Amino acid sequence: MPNSVARLKSSRALLIGWRASSPFKDRLLPRCCGYIMALRACGLIIFRRHLIPKVDNSTIEFLLLQASNGIHHWTPPKGHVDPGETDLETALRETQEETGIEASQLTIIEGFRKELNYVAWKKPKTVIYWLAEVKDYNVEICLSQEHQAYRWLGLEEACQLAQFNEMQATLQEGHHFLCSTPV
Repeated sequence: MPNSVARLKSSRALLIGWRASSPFKDRLLPRCCGYIMALRACGLIIFRRHLIPKVDNSTIEFLLLQASNGIHHWTPPKGHVDPGETDLETALRETQEETGIEASQLTIIEGFRKELNYVAWKKPKTVIYWLAEVKDYNVEICLSQEHQAYRWLGLEEACQLAQFNEMQATLQEGHHFLCSTPV
């Protein structure tokens, strides 16, 4: 079985090719065929910007949600892949479930896709994000019970709230991508 692209659907987890000899080998993790099972999640980095002037990059604001559990961390909407779903379908479904924003209210930005790999709850996790702009600057946000608050934030404030380095870097990369892409 190849190291890189091996996949196995198992409830909400996908086998993504992390060998038992990985840095996570000493943790108590489910294993199958010598590979460590990793949770796979997908989400959208949702942003909005003032219509005038659209060239002013300081008008970009990111939507972050505060989790109701754990350390009450702030992230964009995301969730686990259900069997039979594509990654983008998962991102759109989770966004609708967690914020009330439907796919028809968003524009997915072509050319940006970011994959993060980290350990959460003592298990390896892969999260894939896309950029999505809300079509209505004043879109209504309806939080699910998974989250207790939301905020629209400029890049600097969003990075301060998103405590994890990987998430900060992803927000910065997304902002840079938006600033370098013609509107």
